[in-house]
Amino acid sequence: MPYPMIDRRTALLAGAALLGTRPALAQAAADALYGPDDAGARRGGTLTVAIANEPPNLDPFHQAGDARTAVTVLMYQGLMYEHASGTAKPLLAETMAVSDDGLTYTFALRRGVRFHTGQPMTAADVKYSYDYVRNPSNGSPGAADFGAIAGIETPDDHTVVIRLSEPNASLPMTLTNRFGCVVPRDTFANPQARTRLSQQSVGTGPFMLQEFRPQSHIRMARFANYWQSGQPYLDGILFSVQPNAASVLVALRSRRVDLALLARPQDAEQLQGQAGLAINAAPSLRQCSLDLDCNHAQLRDPRVRRAIALSIDKHAVMQAAIGGKGKVLGTIPAAMQESWGAPIDTLPNQRPDAARARALLAEAGLADGFAMDLVSIIGFEWMDPAAVTIAQQLAPLGIRLNIQRVELGVWLNAFRTRNMRFTFNDWGTQPDPHILYYRHFHGAPRGADFRNWNNAEADRLLDAGMATPDPAKRKEAYVAFQRVMDESVPTVMLYSPDLVTVAQARVRNYVQHPTGWWFGLAKAWIAA
Repeated sequence: MPYPMIDRRTALLAGAALLGTRPALAQAAADALYGPDDAGARRGGTLTVAIANEPPNLDPFHQAGDARTAVTVLMYQGLMYEHASGTAKPLLAETMAVSDDGLTYTFALRRGVRFHTGQPMTAADVKYSYDYVRNPSNGSPGAADFGAIAGIETPDDHTVVIRLSEPNASLPMTLTNRFGCVVPRDTFANPQARTRLSQQSVGTGPFMLQEFRPQSHIRMARFANYWQSGQPYLDGILFSVQPNAASVLVALRSRRVDLALLARPQDAEQLQGQAGLAINAAPSLRQCSLDLDCNHAQLRDPRVRRAIALSIDKHAVMQAAIGGKGKVLGTIPAAMQESWGAPIDTLPNQRPDAARARALLAEAGLADGFAMDLVSIIGFEWMDPAAVTIAQQLAPLGIRLNIQRVELGVWLNAFRTRNMRFTFNDWGTQPDPHILYYRHFHGAPRGADFRNWNNAEADRLLDAGMATPDPAKRKEAYVAFQRVMDESVPTVMLYSPDLVTVAQARVRNYVQHPTGWWFGLAKAWIAA
């Protein structure tokens, strides 16, 4: 069965950000898990990585934030891996076979895989993990992603058969690392299990958790029994939590940290010419956006939402937020635009139009404007200048914004409970449109509909995109969906920031994954 791919140019770019290694390895990255192997790699050492956004916890089933996923991908693995090319490749699975009707997926598991707890992984662990996450009563934000699964069978210890109630061309990507990880069966039988996942990892990944000290650091150690022979190269990783973007720059200059993914890509300009630092940029699957809760105050009226969209100059917002170091979006992240995006010039609500915006507000009975909160997240520094800019852009309409800054944990709770209001968002996706859109925008119970959109036509198109294995027909469905999104405006995608990494000269063979997650550390090494 064919699976969608992002274009070849994007795939090569995604593999090209190699730090301190041979250019020929960029092509090798296209064919390897986590990045290229390096025959010249040196084993040993601890690499220190600066992070400005700390995850609230390290629970890979119940914590949705990208700050969590970025680090837990090194500790947990799924049956499949979200390769930068846009395809899902076998990871804990060795092979995958799909029935002609697209309803049965059979996975042969890798032999010799062990959990951090020491026990061998079997088919029963896979079944337990995916049955757990797909059960809505267990409270995983990823439950809807697994909604098409009718049942999971384990004919023997090394075979898993997943049967679907309807075709789902994105199932392989669903079984990857955001919520598709595999843990030992009965992990959550202990009522303290969720808390303990921030103290001890139970995955199969190349690194295992040693210590999580909030507001300080996350320390990982090489998993000695990791199934990929000879890997990882590093003995350990220290994620050093920094209070802000400025402190990340100071830590890089002083060599207190080895590697950082800049929260503000424009900060790279301050490091140009700094001896011993390598600066690289990679394409992004992230989006910085505005979410409009369709059940909140004046936002219930789609005319108001369109008026807001027509008042926003995305280029100006991106310039204020990240110095223009990114790509303005329409209705899909930058790295997916060519393969899956509706042409931006055909979407009528993607360009500022003050006259139309005023007319829509008047038609909604709000010609004099109104006051509303704009929620931003403390620690996401791009949101502060973006909020000021958007407040200035909406002021001529009479929309008066009160900027409310909240902690990430508070914001995530509002996200989970669908009480988002008018808020910034910052999130990455795996390179598949079903994973990007379905859980976020499809109506309950099949989707989470975080923005309370409840749009029947959008649901129909998302179902169609999920069901067909034909990439061309899938694209037709997702382009039509984006036109509905453009008209109804449950979200305003602002821009995809460039993924700018800065590394000390001793860091070798690091490849930045377009999700912004730290996959590449599994193959990085430290030169003497």
